[in-house]
Formats: sequence, C-alpha cells, structure tokens
Amino acid sequence: MSKREERFLVVRLTALGDILHTIPAVAALRAAHAGARIDWVVERKWAPVLEGSPALGEVIPFERRSAWGAVECVQRLRENRYTCVIDFQGLYKSSLLAALSGAPRRIGFNRNWAREAGAAMFYTERVIPTGRHVAELNYSLVERAGAARPATPEYPLRVPAGGAASIRARLHERGIDGGYIVVGPGGSWRAKCWPAERYGELCREFGRKYNLRVVVIHGPGEKFIAEEVLRAATPAQPALISTTLEELMGLLAHARCVIAADSGPLHLAAALGAPVVGLYGPTDPARNGPFAPGAAIVHKARPEEISYKRRADYSAAMLRITVEDVMDAAGALLKAPA
Repeated sequence: MSKREERFLVVRLTALGDILHTIPAVAALRAAHAGARIDWVVERKWAPVLEGSPALGEVIPFERRSAWGAVECVQRLRENRYTCVIDFQGLYKSSLLAALSGAPRRIGFNRNWAREAGAAMFYTERVIPTGRHVAELNYSLVERAGAARPATPEYPLRVPAGGAASIRARLHERGIDGGYIVVGPGGSWRAKCWPAERYGELCREFGRKYNLRVVVIHGPGEKFIAEEVLRAATPAQPALISTTLEELMGLLAHARCVIAADSGPLHLAAALGAPVVGLYGPTDPARNGPFAPGAAIVHKARPEEISYKRRADYSAAMLRITVEDVMDAAGALLKAPA
C-alpha cells in the first residue's frame, strides 16, 4: 500500500490539555505521510481547536452523552475505511472506538501505560513509550506508524476567524485596543490553583509597572474564582470575560503574556505561540508542562510533594510561589524580543 492510500484515524476525545499534547505527534505523522488521509475523532466541544488544521482531513465529533450520536459516529468511522487507528487516550471507550472503526491496524499503549489496562486488548500493536513528557510518550505511538520524533514540536492550529473578530470587538468595548495580559486562575482541582488574592495583586502590579490591562478568564464553574480575583485587584480594573472556545483561541493567541496554573488555557496559549508563565505545584512540569519552546515555569514543589490526587485545598507548593516570582518570570518574557 502506498503512503497516499494510507487512511489514519487519531483517537483522543478529551480533555483540552491532553488534546494539545497530542497535536505535535499528529504533526509528525503528517510530515511522514504527506499524502495520506489523517482524521481525528474528538468530543464535540473540543472540535473547534482542531478544525482548520492543515495536518488533518476531517474532524469527527463524538457525542459523549448521546447513545444515538455515538452510533452515528461509529458508522461514520466505518464508512471511512481507515487502514490504521492510533489511540492516544488508552481508555476502554477510546480503544473500543478504535476497534469498532474496523481498521485492521490499531496502535495504542501497552497495558502498563494505558490509563485503563484492559484497553490494550483492543489494539493490534501495543507500544511501550519512551520519554518523560506526555507529548514525548505520544511521539512513541506515531513512531510505530513510521513518523520521526522532531527536534521541535509543531502545532498546526488555526485560530477561527469568527472567534478572533468577536473577541477583538469585545475587547474594544472594554477599552482594550492595545497589549494585554491574560490570567487564568482556574484549574481542575484546588491543589493546582494559586490563590485569587495573589492574582489580584498581580493585576495591580502589571498596571503599575507595565501599564497593561489584564483580562481574567474562567472555565465552566469557575466564575466565582474570577470574581474573587477582580475584588482582590481593587483599585485596578481587570476585565472579566467569558468566552467561547473560538474566542478564547483568539484572545490567547494575541496576548502579550498568559499566566495560569496547569490547565487547558495555559497549554492552548503555548500551542498558539503566546508567551506563557505556568504556575506549577503538585503536578510535574517535566511531565505536564507547556510543551513549547520559551515557556516559563514557576515551580517550587519538593520531590515528595508531586501528586496527581485531586485535593480540595491549596497545596503548600503553590503557596510558596510569590507574586514577585511570577512578575519576574513574566517580566523576562515581556522584555524578550518578539
């Protein structure tokens, strides 16, 4: 079979940060198979991140909460007659999708590396990955499909034109027509977060030192955290903006700097080429940090404090990070040549 006849399906359904850590591997797959078809099945809410990517043919939405939607998705996969499926997620549902696609070749992590060990039974090729970062582990899967591990990761993403235009208009309404900083105080669980009062102090410092407005973003269920940042920032007046995913891409892509804990927006900003400062406590930035050149990391955790347990209190490692630490890291990025 020629490379042009190859038909690849990428399976990575969720979440945002994990999807972004998969993109460099898919870019490497595209480089190795320039004429092949490469599609990606992903939960519908994350599809806008991938749509328009020159590395992909079709972005196929998966309806997680709809049985009929899932059936339609499988029918679509089978109609496309893929020759190879690569499952980056390693769950029963993702590996089952790979099997139901009908592809004769199915690549995934072996049972010791899959998130759910039993998922490996649905693969025809089981890979023991190499590397430390999640994105490096993902490279191992596409290497099995003939790709080479690149020296520098690539993120072939496209900011949706409608989202970019919409967020420009909304910023203009707030009087923000020049440079701005974005802070994302949310996180999947409290132990990964930095206190709202420190973000508030950070907003005041940016206004005083750089005369830059700050835009505060939040995800679902995180508005109260963003509002705490606004209260703590008084007398500074950061702009609180709730966005669609398309608008978020436009906002992050043009920010002078993005500051956030280990979260989807941090990784999205890095993938879009924005200068980022990642605040890391219990999670290991060597494994889960922004996988992009030039990203700044503030990390004060002791080795024994590294943990992925979803704790409900601030971690001691995050509390060691001072406003001065973050200002120094952001200042170095703001002074760096564009």
